[in-house]
Amino acid sequence: ADIIIAALGQPHFLKADMVKEGAVVIDVGTTRVPDETRKSGFRLCGDVDFENVAPKCSYITPVPGGVGPMTITMLLENTVRAVEK
Repeated sequence: ADIIIAALGQPHFLKADMVKEGAVVIDVGTTRVPDETRKSGFRLCGDVDFENVAPKCSYITPVPGGVGPMTITMLLENTVRAVEK
């Protein structure tokens, strides 16, 4: 596919061999994965194997920091619109 939107809830599900050169990959998945090196004891991980898929893509969103801020913005905007109506 030219555009892949990954929202499965399975960390690192989408591998490099599943993506064609130049594809746009939007990683919507966010999963907590245990990580003893972090103070919180976990790290956020997307559905895409970012390190291996990124070199093949023309564009790819990271996790965290990709579509999450936009999702929050739109939820807040919709909430304000609902209150105003």
